[in-house]
Amino acid sequence: MTYVITQPCCNDASCVTVCPVNCIHPTPDEKPFATTEMLYIDPDTCIDCGACVDECPVDAIYPDIVISESDEPYLAINADFYTKHPIGRGWPELVKLPPLSPELGTLRVAIVGSGPAACYATRELTAVSGIEVDLFDRLPTPYGLVRAGVAPDHPGTKRVTELFRAAIGARSVHCHFNVEVGRDISHAELLEYHHAVLYAVGAAGDRRLGVPGEDLRGSHAATEFVAWYNGHPGHADRTFDLSGERAVIVGNGNVALDVARILVTDPAILAKTDMAEHALDALRRSKVREVVILGRRGPAQAAYSNPELLALGQMADVDIVVDAREATLDPASRAFVDGDEAEPSTRLKVRQVERFAARTLESGRKRIVLRFLVSPVELFGDDRVESMRLARNTMVTDESGAIRAKPSGETEMLQTGLVLRSIGYRGTPVADVPFDARRGVIPNENGRVLDPETGMPLRGVYVAGWIKRGPSGVIGTNKYCSAETVALLVDDFISGRLAMPRERDQLDNLIAERQPNAVDFQGWQRIDKAERSAGAASGRPRTKLTSIESMLAAAR
Repeated sequence: MTYVITQPCCNDASCVTVCPVNCIHPTPDEKPFATTEMLYIDPDTCIDCGACVDECPVDAIYPDIVISESDEPYLAINADFYTKHPIGRGWPELVKLPPLSPELGTLRVAIVGSGPAACYATRELTAVSGIEVDLFDRLPTPYGLVRAGVAPDHPGTKRVTELFRAAIGARSVHCHFNVEVGRDISHAELLEYHHAVLYAVGAAGDRRLGVPGEDLRGSHAATEFVAWYNGHPGHADRTFDLSGERAVIVGNGNVALDVARILVTDPAILAKTDMAEHALDALRRSKVREVVILGRRGPAQAAYSNPELLALGQMADVDIVVDAREATLDPASRAFVDGDEAEPSTRLKVRQVERFAARTLESGRKRIVLRFLVSPVELFGDDRVESMRLARNTMVTDESGAIRAKPSGETEMLQTGLVLRSIGYRGTPVADVPFDARRGVIPNENGRVLDPETGMPLRGVYVAGWIKRGPSGVIGTNKYCSAETVALLVDDFISGRLAMPRERDQLDNLIAERQPNAVDFQGWQRIDKAERSAGAASGRPRTKLTSIESMLAAAR
């Protein structure tokens, strides 16, 4: 028997640290970790101890003898990784914080944001005695994109919040939710009351297409749609026209697949999740029967991960449609996929698309159409989107040997009344903190924020997560991103490079004066209890509160 990692894997890598035989890879210090879709267990090395099962925060690991039929592909997915990357070297040296001498006094850190990077940073810091954390978020609720970004039909992924709850509920953590940095308290004031300020604010913006007609009604960012159906209070009042039979999503990353899946899933299934009530009501009235996903490159270069693609193919009563011509690889891509350099995950993507192209379609079903080698060049309509022009692409090899998409000169028209662009998140500026507008991140070196004029680290200012490295990786990728930053922060404290702050009781008075509706951890627990209780009445995990007012009422 061996254990197998399946679709919910969040790359947290907690399983890596407890495995006694080092059979779970890639580890955080290995090159593939930054871009891997998931972690993998080597079936030849696994000793069936089960330590990883207990440690996994999202219940993604199962014995091979009890694995479900839908998860059977993960037997080969796990084994294939080790065909490409056989186990060779020893146990990795993970980042560990040194103990703090009592003579140094208490290290006080402000963390701005409460998503995965912020929660992992809090967990790292609170593991060491002599450190206190003030955690700030502009919303009354924590967890960032785990709450407002993870698809409602992926409840396993959301179980990581149990790990986060333990971190932010620690005695040495003071939660200040519904407190916005830059409005209720300034960056300078945070530095005044703390040795260090760590920004883990994620990437709240989205990338634009940059084509004519993009701002017509009916053209939206997929990030807005995701926040809407997840009940984010800043997006709960949005409306989306679901009266047409076709919706188009530009981009083919995991968010695009999430949105497509939500649009064609039976609302009766979604009603068992924590999807926002207003979204459920709209989806029950929806006329959408076909979702077209546009990818500018070929199947070998698609942005989605294999777990999400496999989940798409397992949907009940939904056809996954691929044109056989677009599933056929160009010679350069075919040579790469068949060569020794290709990752098993890339080969699996191609094989799965080829299987979709060979499927027999059933009439009357809803459809998700995966298009490849097409890019939008213009959206048309009088006062709202009615159609769009697509340019067909071809894959070419440039002078450096890279395979890239190039317009072929051919175009086509596609009728639609709803366009959702899903081409990436983008960081937004934080008041009084340096910002790299080109990259959409706060400039930094391994987590230390840099002065744009001198290129030197700013004393006491740090970053972690997407605002540090850009929107890449999955939830667990932030664990080691945050650990890297925290290690530098603690080293700066031990080395005497941080300024001495004012007494923190004055901070509490300042927050109470500026934002009397601040929500502490107990207030969040009351919100959480209210949502869970409301959901239990209808057999759901929770019924989300979707307005600041209702959240504050529950918090009180």
